[in-house]
Amino acid sequence: MMWFPRASSRRQQSSTGAGGVEENRNGEKKKFLTLKNPGKIWKNLRQHNQNHAAEHEVDCGETLQEEQREERLEEISRTLILREEQLFSQDPRCEEAEDQLQRDLEALSLKIWMAIHNTFTPSSSSASSSEEMEVLKSAVVCIQQQEEQDRRWTGCPEDKVPVWRPQKCLNTHNRLLQSMVESRLMRAAEEDSGETDGLSSPLKREVCRVGRRVKEDLLTVQRSVMDCYPPKMDILNLYGGLYHQSFSTRLKSLEASGLETDDCSYLLFWINHCYPIEILKHEELEGKIKTACLGSLLQPDHLDRLEDQSLTHKEERVKQWLNSAFRKEEESWLSGKTPELIDQYCFSPLAIDVIQVIDGSLTELSSVVRDPLKAQRLTAHLELFLLSYKKSLEEFVKGKSSGNIRSVVKAQLVCEQQFRGYITGLTGSLSEQQRCRCLETLTALRDCGYRTLTGTVLIQMKVCFSQLWTAAWIDGSLPVVDSSLDSLYQHLMDLTDLKPACREVLLSDLHQDLVLKYVKRMMKTRTKSRKQQVGGAQRMIEDAGKINDFFKEGGCRDSLWLGEMLCSLAEILRLQDPGSVQLEMVSLARTFPDLSGAHMSALLSLKSGLSAADVRSIRRSAEENRLLGASTNQSPPFFSRVKVKWINNKINQMGLKP
Repeated sequence: MMWFPRASSRRQQSSTGAGGVEENRNGEKKKFLTLKNPGKIWKNLRQHNQNHAAEHEVDCGETLQEEQREERLEEISRTLILREEQLFSQDPRCEEAEDQLQRDLEALSLKIWMAIHNTFTPSSSSASSSEEMEVLKSAVVCIQQQEEQDRRWTGCPEDKVPVWRPQKCLNTHNRLLQSMVESRLMRAAEEDSGETDGLSSPLKREVCRVGRRVKEDLLTVQRSVMDCYPPKMDILNLYGGLYHQSFSTRLKSLEASGLETDDCSYLLFWINHCYPIEILKHEELEGKIKTACLGSLLQPDHLDRLEDQSLTHKEERVKQWLNSAFRKEEESWLSGKTPELIDQYCFSPLAIDVIQVIDGSLTELSSVVRDPLKAQRLTAHLELFLLSYKKSLEEFVKGKSSGNIRSVVKAQLVCEQQFRGYITGLTGSLSEQQRCRCLETLTALRDCGYRTLTGTVLIQMKVCFSQLWTAAWIDGSLPVVDSSLDSLYQHLMDLTDLKPACREVLLSDLHQDLVLKYVKRMMKTRTKSRKQQVGGAQRMIEDAGKINDFFKEGGCRDSLWLGEMLCSLAEILRLQDPGSVQLEMVSLARTFPDLSGAHMSALLSLKSGLSAADVRSIRRSAEENRLLGASTNQSPPFFSRVKVKWINNKINQMGLKP
């Protein structure tokens, strides 16, 4: 225990701060303890007790030593306070009794501080550990008792106050805890523990050992030590602040020495992730430590500098990895090699390799930097990579001299789908602008592959569909769609080594393109008679069923709405009553928001029985009522791909514009 005597003419402290003297009434000098360094408290107290033992031979029956072995510390403290009260109520006081009381207080103080010092001392058994906690609890009660006694002497005449008052036990306790914490972290930093042998540098091993000690000790305080202190002392936050300050000091010294990039990232990993997440937000500590009062382990400007160093290095590594992965892939294309087959489908590891590089880097970065927006510096390289990837594939397929083009494209369509799934699900690390640009690039890449695999068959479809709306087609003697689908089936046999998920997307696109050519051909026909309209509508319904069945059997499920759309167009052609046509047109406009006025005019121009007023009324009604169905489920865009400018101009010339 440390005494802090009041300054007076009869009390003079030595300049060393390790002890002091007081003259008694006979001019003799007696010693009293004035320790100022908590780290030396044990040595000084032990030496002080040894000096008293050599100078004074006291009867065992008259000393407190035997009593202290049996009584709890708080009971001893209470007894000494009563003796102090009695002694200082006498006038004159007994010098020998005063000296003996001071020695007994010093003996008690040694036991108190030893109990505090043993807070983290491991015990060999749970029973002894429980006993140590009881001793600690008793020591804390003593501190409170002595603090209360200090307050009782406040305001008394100086010559009436004991030389050892005020003792300031709580202040001493807090400084002793600080010394203990600093000592424990220093030992943790210096000890050679096999648990950190897997770490690659001395700095990493030191930071890990110190960080673990912080975690273990704070958990010990939460699990055991807190029960020994009253709530008002808030011992967990007292320890939390001391460990935070000491840990911060050690990390600052490491940071000031200059860090290699790898060590820099590891230091940030502890500062921004391990310490705030795994320690302060540990399930047993979360919400109990006032983290807002602690702040960061390093100052923001220091953290910014370290984060920039780590992020710049990570960017360079990502660029190197991406370039290396793509060079390897491109060399394989140009060498004429065909992609490997996995489950009988063409496959390229490019997307998986790139995604692993990006995702692994983002995961590491999330534990190193505080601001998640900084991750966009990494995803910007993914965006640039996809642009280069698309351009290279486009250049490759333009060559048309390599025999592996189709198999390479099939493998790259698998990559495109993997990239699309990853980017769509990536949150926080991509800005919305980056995401849109990446998806646009992937759409262009997919279109390139689609054109390569279906370009020939689409040309054949255009030639076949030129026979639609001929007399032979209308009367059913010319099976235009049947022959087209037969030809398409033969072409699709070449796609058996395309991954099913990619094949389904390709079939969906092919389905839309086929129906698109069908509708374009329909809208380019001239006005037909009522009989031709009804006959053509019947053929359209039959064709829609055949086309849907073909793609459904091929495994395509997402584009079957096209059949319903063709049937709606056929119904507009079949109906002759303007009111019925109007209802069907309103329904079509609600289902397809991209159905423009020009498209409506083109459809209505196929009907010979409608007047200009009917056309205007139908268009106006469709435009007014389509908004009422804006919240209903809508089909994907279709009519926006049907260019009808020529017919729109013609309708305007005829004065049919509403």
